[in-house]
Amino acid sequence: MKTSTSEGKHGIRWTAQNQLDDLDFADDLALLSHTHEQMQMKTASVTAVSASVDLSIHKGKTTVLKFKEENSNPITLDGETLEDVESFTYLRNIIDEQGGSDADVKARIGKARAAFPQLKNIWNSKQLSTNIKVRIFNTNIKAVLLYGAETWRTTTTIIKKVQVFINSCLRKTLNIHWPIPSAIAFCGREQTNFQLKKLGKDDGNG
Repeated sequence: MKTSTSEGKHGIRWTAQNQLDDLDFADDLALLSHTHEQMQMKTASVTAVSASVDLSIHKGKTTVLKFKEENSNPITLDGETLEDVESFTYLRNIIDEQGGSDADVKARIGKARAAFPQLKNIWNSKQLSTNIKVRIFNTNIKAVLLYGAETWRTTTTIIKKVQVFINSCLRKTLNIHWPIPSAIAFCGREQTNFQLKKLGKDDGNG
């Protein structure tokens, strides 16, 4: 990648002194550019460098996501048009054209909601203490829920959605009905707020 991106500054601004050209993990590659022209040049460069070491890019698995880009021309790879998409999944996180985290948060809540009833024997157990149940919830359900939360734009709306789900699970886990006792509110809200807010400054947007 260093070879294919060394010819010019075609990435996005990351810090005052640095730019981000790509995200790499194993054989997954996400190229980043500010303009259509830069992305086309970078795509061609990566393709050429890859071919020089007998590597090829799978065109069928390569897609393009545009964010606030007025140029509607397609990005091509070896003369073939790459598919434009509204969202894609990278390292199990959803990236969409809106640039926010709502789609990914919705997906994580869905996965955690699906995982929760699989442990119903634990939640319904009379032998396990409240402390043990909460620890199991944190390690098996909340871990699924907050996977990839480092990339979320942690708005008050997102924090509220996550908290509503957690409170619902804790009520079922501990067989507690409305109103929620302060102990349960603390158990879910305080820890979750800390986990989310330490990942990124809460900008207060909805």
